[in-house]
Amino acid sequence: MTNYPVKPSHRSLLNHSSLEVAAKEAFGDAERTETGVRAHYGALRNLIARPVGRELSVEVDMDPKVDVEVAAETVRRYNRFLESATGYTSKERAKRLRKSASGPGD
Repeated sequence: MTNYPVKPSHRSLLNHSSLEVAAKEAFGDAERTETGVRAHYGALRNLIARPVGRELSVEVDMDPKVDVEVAAETVRRYNRFLESATGYTSKERAKRLRKSASGPGD
């Protein structure tokens, strides 16, 4: 499970309805569950996204045995979903995750 920070301008969109719309746009199909939004596509066997406070929590189960082309398209769509849900590009998310992993004072 990974928690992604959400841009302040996108926090009002951090709800099940908006996540379902973003997942449908990125993956073509998604369903709302009691705990979040579930989707699958290509190498994504299962994706569950849910709002947790000011962050987006995402659980992903990947299939490592797919073709390279399918894996690449899955990554593109996953990044598109995360950018839509968090407001941050993949580079911005990576920078923020590295910064939070290094901890304060590092």
